[in-house]
Amino acid sequence: MTEPALALTLIGLMALGCQWLAWRMRLPAILPLLIVGILAGPVTGWLKPDELLGDLLFPLVSLAVAVILFEGSLTLDFKDLRGHGHIVRRLVTTGVVITGVIGTVAAHYLLDMRWEMAAVLGALLVVTGPTVVMPLLQTLRARGNLTQILRWEGIMIDPVGALLAVLVYEYVALGMTGNAVSHTLVLFAQTVGLGLGMGALGGWCWGLVLRHFWLPQKLHNFGTLMVMLGLFAISNTLFHESGLLTVTVMGVWLANMRGVPTQQIIEFKETLTVLLISGLFLLLAGRLTVEQLSLLSWPAWVFLAVLMWVARPLTVWLCTLGSELTLREKALLAWLSPRGIVAAAVASLFALKLESQGIEGAEMLVPMTFLVIIGTVVIQSLLSRPIVKVLGVGEPPPSGFLILGANSVSRLVARELVDAGFSVRLTDTNWDAVQEARMAGLPVYYGNPLSEHASQHLELTGIGHLMPLSPYRELNSLAALHFEHILGHGRVFRLAEDNGKNAKRQQDQALGHLPLLFDGQVTYAKLASLLSQGAEFRRARISENFSLEDYRRIHDDRLLTLFCISSQGRIRIANSAVALEPKAGETLISLIYADSPELTRPAQSKADKAESSKSSQAAEGAGSDASSTTRSTANPGTATGSGPLPASRLPGGRA
Repeated sequence: MTEPALALTLIGLMALGCQWLAWRMRLPAILPLLIVGILAGPVTGWLKPDELLGDLLFPLVSLAVAVILFEGSLTLDFKDLRGHGHIVRRLVTTGVVITGVIGTVAAHYLLDMRWEMAAVLGALLVVTGPTVVMPLLQTLRARGNLTQILRWEGIMIDPVGALLAVLVYEYVALGMTGNAVSHTLVLFAQTVGLGLGMGALGGWCWGLVLRHFWLPQKLHNFGTLMVMLGLFAISNTLFHESGLLTVTVMGVWLANMRGVPTQQIIEFKETLTVLLISGLFLLLAGRLTVEQLSLLSWPAWVFLAVLMWVARPLTVWLCTLGSELTLREKALLAWLSPRGIVAAAVASLFALKLESQGIEGAEMLVPMTFLVIIGTVVIQSLLSRPIVKVLGVGEPPPSGFLILGANSVSRLVARELVDAGFSVRLTDTNWDAVQEARMAGLPVYYGNPLSEHASQHLELTGIGHLMPLSPYRELNSLAALHFEHILGHGRVFRLAEDNGKNAKRQQDQALGHLPLLFDGQVTYAKLASLLSQGAEFRRARISENFSLEDYRRIHDDRLLTLFCISSQGRIRIANSAVALEPKAGETLISLIYADSPELTRPAQSKADKAESSKSSQAAEGAGSDASSTTRSTANPGTATGSGPLPASRLPGGRA
């Protein structure tokens, strides 16, 4: 083992490399972390956590697990559980019990574990978790209803499963030290009572502090972390092993307490959790020994098969009785159940505690948990896409749009796309803009689209393109780089900048491979200016007798081409890489400038209007923009929406 400071630095660098590799390969980060930890520990013998940290290892693991459980419980909003269908509710309640019971029985008979230790292992392995489910869902493109069920099961089952595991562990740990069943039950009741009481009281008191801003907002994150860790330590001091339950209940209480600003805290905890998880799992995997790995004989693999192909299918079948899901859809739900971070973290902590008490069978917890995690993630990552194709439960290639910004420019573009039949989702951190989008009937995500929370809650089903229409250059650039990996090359665009040559040069260096939106020169400021001056969205049907050149000539080339929709409903986006050349039968969506002749011509009499309409239709064809739906615009500085104009209005939009 090298010098401690150097060793810790190398662990951090390895953790960073594992996180990057997971991002590039679209795999759960836990998989490369565990594999690298095993290579650095039992395989090569370089990483020896017990020698590196000594007596600090156990306290550090305890505090890290407390933070992970608290961060997970902060996302357990009971409104979300009620709002996502009876199937999800059954999976995270009845399904947890079914999986835990089957896992317990299998561990007892296949692994020859005592009932107490088998119950701990069975309770640990009910948790899937969003950190392993979401990367798989992003590559599967399964039907929207299946994606929603799996996504929300992963989010909700994390704290529910962790709470079950903590309760089972505490009962078993107390039972091992108790002299009688009645004494054990009393100790268990006291532990649960203290954990529930301190967690609820601590959550309520701290919620009041946050709600009334009795602490400066800049100290909310730090204060929450220290109060949570303080309650954890005090609870454990007052009653052995009650701390994990205390912090879990505290997190759930804060998540469901009205008026408590938890969004910023969740984002801070996400960043901290990534750091803790990365280092924690390298250390925990490094603690594995060759002797522990040798325990993974054929019964261990049979146990894995029972969890994947007996427990999960039976759970899904019972939890989907009476639902409208088809047999093929149920088969996909039964297939996907990768285990995640909470299982590994809690298993390692429980093993450390039980081994220190000399309890028989505790040495099996960590290797079995790691086997189930690696086995489920690897097998399901490799086979899920072929299974989706065979079952025929995949979605067609996504054609929807994720639009950065919920400002008035973004809302007008989004409304035009929605009216053309495409799904959109806007995202913004400005609450007023988000509210305006919701009132306009547009789907919107409130929050940072690059956060860990967004990776779990930002719905991307059906989304195939990214359009950055935010006025913030840094956000546009970072989001383009982030979502290019998710959506693929050629589906992510960037917006031109007008902040000087240096800004343009820096953008070209970082994002030069991404095409610029529309004509390659348009900026957010230009779009906002055009719309504020009265520019309008128009659709024109291109035909053999009416080309794009004809359309430009009608408007004296005072237009900006935006999108082209084929007769099959496929959309192409005007960009700097590929010229937009609409063909006969396709629909062109453009932004017509306010000083276009048709927009600035004087008012006409009814007879003149009729004659003008006939002439225009004859020249442009039945599908030209003169006969297409016209649309009003709104000043980007206001919250005014847009909608179809009355038929009595002229093509220019004026009365």
